Amino acid sequence: MAIMKRKIVASADEDRNNQSKRAKLDITKKRHVAAVILARGGSNGIPLKNIKLLAGVPLIGWVIRAAIDSDVFDSLWVSTDHDEIERVAKKWGAQVHRRSAEVSKDTTSSLETIQEFCRMNPEVDIICNIQATSPCLHPHHLIQAVEMVTKQGYDSVFSVDRRHHFRWQEVTKGGGTDTKALNLNPAKRPHHQDWAGELCENGSFYIATKKLIDEGVLQGGKMAYFEMPAKYSIDIDIDIDWPVAEQRVLRFGYFGKDKPELVRLLLCNVLGCLTDRQISLSASGDERVSVNSRDLDGITMLQREGTEVGINRGHAKLICDQPKQVEVEKLMKEKKLEWKEVAYIGNDVTDVDCLNLAGLSAVPLDNSVVTLNAAKYQCQSAAGHGAVREFCEHILLLKKMPITS
Repeated sequence: MAIMKRKIVASADEDRNNQSKRAKLDITKKRHVAAVILARGGSNGIPLKNIKLLAGVPLIGWVIRAAIDSDVFDSLWVSTDHDEIERVAKKWGAQVHRRSAEVSKDTTSSLETIQEFCRMNPEVDIICNIQATSPCLHPHHLIQAVEMVTKQGYDSVFSVDRRHHFRWQEVTKGGGTDTKALNLNPAKRPHHQDWAGELCENGSFYIATKKLIDEGVLQGGKMAYFEMPAKYSIDIDIDIDWPVAEQRVLRFGYFGKDKPELVRLLLCNVLGCLTDRQISLSASGDERVSVNSRDLDGITMLQREGTEVGINRGHAKLICDQPKQVEVEKLMKEKKLEWKEVAYIGNDVTDVDCLNLAGLSAVPLDNSVVTLNAAKYQCQSAAGHGAVREFCEHILLLKKMPITS
């Protein structure tokens, strides 16, 4: 009997060891991790909010850039039902899941749309649902959170921040007139520094295994939260949120891998950037253009901060017999500069190569699709009406931007 008992115990230990080994294998084996950003065309708050420019970048562009640079996703998708959102998403580097009409309604939940995505992409094992309205998301947030699932064995992880709000019970009609505190003792109100606060979802992202999603939940199984500092937490629902979000993203947003303070040279077209392309002729036939003084002030501000400014006075070429890229690279060689140290504002198809190569690039408002696609910043001001000043201010803001982590 004693021998049999030892065998049974040994067998049970082996089963537990085997289960533990299988669990470790499940965690460590390569699983397809997909980032999915939901961006429906209809919006009850702000029309086409997901592609509205925020600090010169389409709102959805901020989170796409952070997701790409995190380098933890096997695929990156934007789920949409709108042609223009699809175009912007592809321009910023995402694949597009063209969602069906059934999951494009006002009443459709995020879970239903993600479930459709999973059915159409059976190779995906883990989904990170990133909210397009969280422009202060950084790559390191995503790296740490995804690794909690892929390396630490969690089934779902979601982002939170810490808030210090005193909550009170709502009084409804017919429900009496008295309220009561929900998370404090009014007789002993704590000081901010003496109270740890509460963890609240900030909506930046939700990560879950496909198994959980198939079961109809985004949060379940072995769960964990990922706490983000409050400065990175912002959500945009109505127009009044926009100016606040713009100031926040300029301070705490993620601007890409290249450091913006490396900009040493700004190159700018006269026609179509400093001017609105109109040319007047004098009685003697001399060409004359009108330049906005605000734009000139912007250039002066940039020069005072140590950035050189080069002006292209030609119609289509920096030098009449050579393409712009060739002449710009010749100038860069003379000044011992790299493309990442150059900011470029252009407006013509002949500018596209330079717009693509420059560390920072911009186009004025109402430009062609091909130049808009090439530029990293889209001005909200028109050519000859403050576009250059706006871009100069953008460069200065980036140069002074504090290093965040």
